[in-house]
Amino acid sequence: MPIALDLKASLKQNQARWRVNENLLNLAELPKFRLGGFSDNFVPAAQIKPLDFVNLLAVPTNNPFILERRLANGIPQAMVSKPALYIGSVQGLTAGEGEITSRDPIPTVVDWRNRWGWPWITTIRNQNGCEACWVFGAVALVEAMVRIEHCVWPWLSEGDVHKGLHATCCQCGNPENALNWMKDNGVADPGCFAWPVTTAACSGCGGTGGGPHDAVPYTPSSDRSGRSVRIPAYTHVGSVADQKRWLDTVGPLVCGMTVWTDFFYYGTGVYHKQAMVGNQPNKVEGGHVMLVVGYDDTLNCWIVKNSWGAGWGDGGYIKIGYGEVGIDSSAKVGLTGVNPDPWTKRRMHNGGMLESGNGASHRNFELLTTGPGNKVQHWWRDNSTTGFPWNKGVSFGNDAASCPTLISTTFNRNFESVHLTTSNRLHHWWFRQPSGPWNDAGIFGPPDTAGIPGFIQGNYGAPGNFEVVVRTADNKLTHCWRDGGGWHNGAKFGTNVAYSGASLVQSHFGTQGNLEVVCVLTSGKMQHCWRDNDHGMVWNVGVQFGNGVSSPPCMIEGSYGAANEKAVGNFELCVAVGGVVQHWWRNNQGDGLWRQSATFGHNVQSVISLVEGSFGFNLEVIVLRTDNKLQHYWRDGAGWHEGVVFGSIV
Repeated sequence: MPIALDLKASLKQNQARWRVNENLLNLAELPKFRLGGFSDNFVPAAQIKPLDFVNLLAVPTNNPFILERRLANGIPQAMVSKPALYIGSVQGLTAGEGEITSRDPIPTVVDWRNRWGWPWITTIRNQNGCEACWVFGAVALVEAMVRIEHCVWPWLSEGDVHKGLHATCCQCGNPENALNWMKDNGVADPGCFAWPVTTAACSGCGGTGGGPHDAVPYTPSSDRSGRSVRIPAYTHVGSVADQKRWLDTVGPLVCGMTVWTDFFYYGTGVYHKQAMVGNQPNKVEGGHVMLVVGYDDTLNCWIVKNSWGAGWGDGGYIKIGYGEVGIDSSAKVGLTGVNPDPWTKRRMHNGGMLESGNGASHRNFELLTTGPGNKVQHWWRDNSTTGFPWNKGVSFGNDAASCPTLISTTFNRNFESVHLTTSNRLHHWWFRQPSGPWNDAGIFGPPDTAGIPGFIQGNYGAPGNFEVVVRTADNKLTHCWRDGGGWHNGAKFGTNVAYSGASLVQSHFGTQGNLEVVCVLTSGKMQHCWRDNDHGMVWNVGVQFGNGVSSPPCMIEGSYGAANEKAVGNFELCVAVGGVVQHWWRNNQGDGLWRQSATFGHNVQSVISLVEGSFGFNLEVIVLRTDNKLQHYWRDGAGWHEGVVFGSIV
């Protein structure tokens, strides 16, 4: 009888709280699941002092759900507002289901896979044949904290860390090793350097079989420094009480534990080590590192994310009973204060404003507008300061005919700006991080440019090309791009175009990511166009929607509708119509239709920026008023709100 069948029978006989993975029942030989944790080097939980959460979490959170939990735990925080409800389903739950925000200081259940109706944990990964759990667990922690602290989906590379450490496939370690390296070097995305999927099959820590993996050289793209999430020092969390409080008020924790033979066969339920596996005594297989994403006091267990693929366990997860297999003997490891890179956030902003990694909480707003004398004026808002004041920065240039489109790039996180000039060309400027100055990158584009440019950094090549789509005087859209050889004028498409805007996005559609843009036609309708990057890179003219529009649109791909880092989020679009702002959205996980959701504001001339930032998925809009002043609006769960009026473009 296969061991899995024998174990299934014994679990039933022993009235165990867990079941064997049904996929393993008829296999003559168990698949090889590799480990990698140095259990002898796990930090004992008893050595860690109780945490001072008030001091540790002194920098306020912008996540409104976390805010409520910290207040319930007696941790002072500045107030932020809740986002709108998540649109779509997540791991079988629909909006509004899952854990309810409570003032109870000790929730019975915390599960970051779906908390408050929102998804927070990236997809299950697979360490394949390498002893690399210590890297996978650490990277999973960083991904979770980027999502929780900045409300954006990251996709980070375990291979970048593993190869950056010059670790071999059969080299074991601890999560602290990986986190220390990331503290000094950051962690990049798979497009920079991915985890090598090979036929490697280690025989154990320090063993053989890792040759195919080890033969892959570490060759990250040249822009790695600008596409890496930066992290601070980690925190050891010792007692179970502190661990639960951390999970409730901060986020997931990396754990170390001992794997016994029966662990490999887990399918569902709450795992408790058995005495026998088949007719053999259960035995220690080695140390392992995973990510604790929650706990359940009704089941007396931790909820844990593994790195053996989604086919193992319960969709890649396991529930482990409190105190089992050393999971509570070792300190768990947490992280707070991560600094996401501009590549991770590139779809979440458009127009003149973005959320940068600057400031104590790594989420300052940076805004470019026009100013007196056709200059470009830099504004910034410190999102860690009480009252969120807007500050006037430097000005540069002398030929801006309209507000620029601003991006932050993988070139050392530099800011890059493109604007329409008074002589109907496009002008490119860039800001050298971290302290400047602004540098003139030259004039480019068609000689009859006649619109607001859509401007992004795409993923074609590494570093990715700059892409621009803008209206020209023949009422068409022109696509321009910049590679290592400079700017090039590309295809023309569309007809009867009256306005182009900061509405160019590289979406999650397609394997390469389609380019998407919305323009305004002479009829007053908006039109959605896209370039299919998987099939010839041909521009397609699509559906028309709206009426009476006579100003440039601004569009992003946001988080709503995206259940994980690989999913397509909804398009969010704001445009001024008749002195007010119309908010439109496209259901990219459903019928693909454009819908108008709200109208807000007054005395609005045009929308100059749209951002979904770290304030709990809120939408942030900057408009140009009819009196040439600027005004901030934002949307949370209660709807759209009118914000401060500041500055002037003249």
